[in-house]
Amino acid sequence: MQWLMIFLKGMAMGAADVVPGVSGGTIAFITGIYERLINAIRAVNFEWLGLLFRGQWQQCWQRVDGAFLLLLLAGIATSIVSLAGIITWLLHNQPILIWAFFFGLIAASSIYIMRQVRRWNGLAVALLFFGALFAVSIGMARPAEVEVTGAYLFMCGALAICAMILPGISGSFILVLLGAYSVVLGAVHNLEIPLLLVFIAGCAVGLLVFSHVLGWLLEHHHDPMLAALTGFLAGSLYLVWPWKQVLRYYSSSSGEQKPLEQANVLPMEFARVTGQDPQLLYSLLLAAFGVLLVLGLERLSASSRQ
Repeated sequence: MQWLMIFLKGMAMGAADVVPGVSGGTIAFITGIYERLINAIRAVNFEWLGLLFRGQWQQCWQRVDGAFLLLLLAGIATSIVSLAGIITWLLHNQPILIWAFFFGLIAASSIYIMRQVRRWNGLAVALLFFGALFAVSIGMARPAEVEVTGAYLFMCGALAICAMILPGISGSFILVLLGAYSVVLGAVHNLEIPLLLVFIAGCAVGLLVFSHVLGWLLEHHHDPMLAALTGFLAGSLYLVWPWKQVLRYYSSSSGEQKPLEQANVLPMEFARVTGQDPQLLYSLLLAAFGVLLVLGLERLSASSRQ
């Protein structure tokens, strides 16, 4: 049962990582496996490589918590491959409802992480506000329109994976800003192996480097780090607000019109300026479902650790 739960938590992380604005790191945190995941990744160091080259396979496997990582990665991969097409369809056809659900999910997650801060002081409060402002500034940034080469895709993977394991910052949204989101999602959906291998290689390098930094911060500056992560999550609510008015568009390299500048508006204002149904009742219900889902994951995780 324990191993099945790890696989399912991996699937939940994979589902979150597909969506711009939602972080798989957030799911790892609220399901109680975040620090275990960071420590497992950090175990890949020069000492571990020495064991690997000497053929000491069992010690290598144990050092990186191999069974845990394998099941978690299998869940993440299963979810990304199976949900990439569905999430894309929902974002295109039911954007308000899907963003309302994620708004509730992130709002509840930010409260959960805030409760993990054991001691609040001036530094923690300052980092809370800094994290929120940083996330909002990312949300207000404009997507890049660049030619996605192999080297650029490698760099995108390294940057995105850092965000994917950091609660509150979405790796998918980093890919949107870098202009590589549609390329990566299309490669997953169409199983374009060469592109995927380059992207995965970038992810591996970024993950190994960033996990050591993040693990050290959590170990030596636990409360300030969690305060900053709470701010990241709270600030990312700006990004996933369901009702937006598009102020300006830009033409992509394929000639498709895409939003360049958007403003968050209230539901009634959204109906007035766009002439579309704000779907307020269904949105509120889905946001409430997102909150209940986080509470359920938290309770399920607590019971599995007992």
